[in-house]
Amino acid sequence: MEALEAYKAKQNRAGVVYISRIPPAMSPSKVRHILGAYGEIGRVYLQQEDPKRAYLRQKYTSSKKPHYTEGWVEFLDKKVARSVAEMLNAQPVGGKKGSRFREDVWTMKYLPRFKWYMLTEQIAHEHATHAAKLRMELSQSKTEQKHYLKQVELGKSLQKRQEKKRKLEESAGDVSAPPIATGNNRIGEHTRKATNAGSNKLVTGNKVGVEMDRNTKRRKKDWPGGGEGNKIRSISSSQRPNGDLDAVLGSIF
Repeated sequence: MEALEAYKAKQNRAGVVYISRIPPAMSPSKVRHILGAYGEIGRVYLQQEDPKRAYLRQKYTSSKKPHYTEGWVEFLDKKVARSVAEMLNAQPVGGKKGSRFREDVWTMKYLPRFKWYMLTEQIAHEHATHAAKLRMELSQSKTEQKHYLKQVELGKSLQKRQEKKRKLEESAGDVSAPPIATGNNRIGEHTRKATNAGSNKLVTGNKVGVEMDRNTKRRKKDWPGGGEGNKIRSISSSQRPNGDLDAVLGSIF
């Protein structure tokens, strides 16, 4: 009980400082070393950058060290933590001349009534959320893969059916299909059709001519005066009398 009370009292005295930006390539040990000069430090936690971003950075740049995006530093005395945050916020990191962190600037803030177990719970919650997200994405990818494979098998079966149907149609066409007309046969067929059409036109023309002759003869018979009218048409110029036209017409009529 006394140890538990002592631990709770120690936790109540501790204070946490939040650092929103960690200088590139600065490690947790380096943070502890720099901030340890201002007070006694308990625990330090730095959040690594996204794995995808780290992979791209290490692939296309010469920097191979891990980078951190944010961090939390626990001071055993919350009064020291508050004073350190107020003193170093927006100030250069400093250090020896030529140090790679000399020109970087601290961005930190004291978190009142924030305890370290809250950070661990938050980290555990984030990890659980991330794991649940990964499981959901994995399950979704498996479902999509199964659907894709199912569609592939369905497409293969449909293709086989179409191929089988096409072969059956080809085999049936080879057995019952009429002979295909060649070029010479087509020319002969067109010639026969043209000849038949011309002969039909000739017969039709002859029929029209015969009909016209019959009509002409019928009109001659129906002409007023009958045969005498025909006599007028049959008189030649040598048989016409030399008298007046009136005398000739009078002799006829």
